[in-house]
Amino acid sequence: LNRLIDKQIDKENPRTALRALPAGLLKEKEVVLFIIASFVLLFVSAYQLNMLAVQLLPIAVFFLVFYSYTKRFTWACHLILGITDGLAPLGGYVAVTGTIDWIGLLLFATVGLWIAGFDIIYSCQDHEYDREKGLHSIPSQFGVKKALWIARVLHVLTVAGFVALWYMTDLGMWYLIGIIASTLILIYEHTLVSEKDLSKVNTAFSMNGILSVLVFVFTLIDLVVK
Repeated sequence: LNRLIDKQIDKENPRTALRALPAGLLKEKEVVLFIIASFVLLFVSAYQLNMLAVQLLPIAVFFLVFYSYTKRFTWACHLILGITDGLAPLGGYVAVTGTIDWIGLLLFATVGLWIAGFDIIYSCQDHEYDREKGLHSIPSQFGVKKALWIARVLHVLTVAGFVALWYMTDLGMWYLIGIIASTLILIYEHTLVSEKDLSKVNTAFSMNGILSVLVFVFTLIDLVVK
């Protein structure tokens, strides 16, 4: 959906011009059909879970659509992306528990802060293009140096959130080991980029894939070995 809405922006940006839609590798009709099928599956899945999941579904759909337009009018687009992606684990929590409590909200906030932080880092490579085209982002608004500091703060809060989840739940040693390892990955991610050298932004971005797998695996181990 995001790639469809941003097709023209991606086409004009040399960095993204070779993405499937602007490069003509996919047709808009194919993408629209896929989006419709995905939303149908989302609605069917929610109805098979519980009424709270159904009631919250419009909020998730709203942010899925709304986020894609935010770079056109606000530098807070990264935070809105964090909210959008943070709704995924919150949705999983609602699916399992049938309720929203402080643990679910903390999980939502922690993931949202993590997503927003690395999206800021990733968007640094487009700060000049965004400024030229009138697009909004934290790097284009405040500069790369301040943007990277904002990302660091968000990731410190992310780690604090993961630790707080350990404190508030019955998760144990294995989960904590995973969070320590993930913290080291976040630190490494931030050493890869600087105001003067953004050549390793993609490498830094890829660290988040490793981090997500680590958190999942160590959390799963923690739950299984109990």
